[in-house]
Amino acid sequence: MNAPTAIAHLVPEINQRHVPPALIEALKARFGAQCSTALVVREQHGRDESSFEAPPPAAVIFAESTRDVADAVKLASQHEVPVIPFAVGSSLEGHLLAVQGGISIDVNRMNRVLSVNADDLTVTVQPGVTRKQLNEEIKSTGLFFPIDPGADASIGGMAATRASGTNAVRYGTMRENVLALEVVTASGEVIRTGTRAKKSSAGYDLTRLLVGSEGTLGVITEVTVKLYPLPEAISAAICSFPSIEAAVRTTIEVIQLGVPIARVELIDRHTVRMVNAHSKLGLREEPLLLMEFHGSPAGVKEQAETVQEIATDHGGNAFEWASTPEERTRLWTARHNAYFAAVQSRPGCKVISTDTCVPISRLADCLLDSVAEADASGIPYFLVGHVGDGNFHFGYLLDPNDPKEREVAESLNHQLVARALSLEGTCTGEHGVGLHKMGFLVTETGAGAVDMMRTIKRALDPKNIMNPGKIFTL
Repeated sequence: MNAPTAIAHLVPEINQRHVPPALIEALKARFGAQCSTALVVREQHGRDESSFEAPPPAAVIFAESTRDVADAVKLASQHEVPVIPFAVGSSLEGHLLAVQGGISIDVNRMNRVLSVNADDLTVTVQPGVTRKQLNEEIKSTGLFFPIDPGADASIGGMAATRASGTNAVRYGTMRENVLALEVVTASGEVIRTGTRAKKSSAGYDLTRLLVGSEGTLGVITEVTVKLYPLPEAISAAICSFPSIEAAVRTTIEVIQLGVPIARVELIDRHTVRMVNAHSKLGLREEPLLLMEFHGSPAGVKEQAETVQEIATDHGGNAFEWASTPEERTRLWTARHNAYFAAVQSRPGCKVISTDTCVPISRLADCLLDSVAEADASGIPYFLVGHVGDGNFHFGYLLDPNDPKEREVAESLNHQLVARALSLEGTCTGEHGVGLHKMGFLVTETGAGAVDMMRTIKRALDPKNIMNPGKIFTL
């Protein structure tokens, strides 16, 4: 397999384009106080949760409307200067870094829920609306938006990276749940893709093309997504296991039997220890599954009993239920804070986070070998996984002043991705390609497929100004 070497991923390629003073003057004239060139503001918009570093953008535009975005893109296009969309800043693969310079368009002020169509189970929002904000605003309708990547990410950013998360095993990813988009193209034109109808056969599926394009084809300014009825009954449970293999085998059997489980998360013993310290919990420091069941009271009971029986067959013990909203929130908050718990466990560290996904039948093969390699490396790590759909994450905790640790972690990441691809999986199940997975994309899809992507990019963005240097190089 011609996978890239670990060393190739250590530093992103920095190729800064000149940003002419005339553009900055034009932006300030058009946007006034909405345009900032202050270093602290630019630095804030020049980093994300990845371990990469790059110079900050030359200016930040705080867009408040689609017209603001369109005008900023038109000015950037006139000067052939890159544009990088920015929302919450929670991406993990360097998506937000201005590796070729340019301007950042911050859409956080575009944070209105535009229309709720409860009868059709759809909602249209501006890109800066976060998933928690959306669910808070629609809770009176008896509906909810299920895509939950952990961080309180923006809907626009989730669409751009084709995010998923803990509920994907039952509700799918952003790919299945985005119905329509409003997008500002590289020329500053505003287009709409899709409708609120559940299906369409009208022309090319531009919505699917743009979902997951990571800002390289346009700036998303509106998103229409599916909603779902709040379940009549919800129950969560945790179950500890004697080994990771036992927990994974339980998950595989649950999925293969067709149990409609809503969430099933794996947390390894290292991460349980970190979570206990961070969230003041007393979970058994063994590999565990954190599960959630949705449906009618009878359906939830039947699902839970089936899963408990399967878990017992694989040595699962200490099965604990969390039926009240408070108990469920406590457990899921601890899971969502696993990343921060891990960072706290090694103060000052940087994290390289992996993101592979394999067919469910190959999950044990991929995961167990990767755990053995990580244990042998001596690098501190955490392991969590949305294992119901074959997706899991290692986070390697590095001393940023020790290049050797970075090299070892990148080598582990390389071996993990190569293993996932050999098992017919993918190099990224939900984080996206960004900077970190560019070489792996070629390995996964082949040079011909990446050339086709380049052809699309050149056609839609001939000046290469939309978040250049991400996914692939031109």
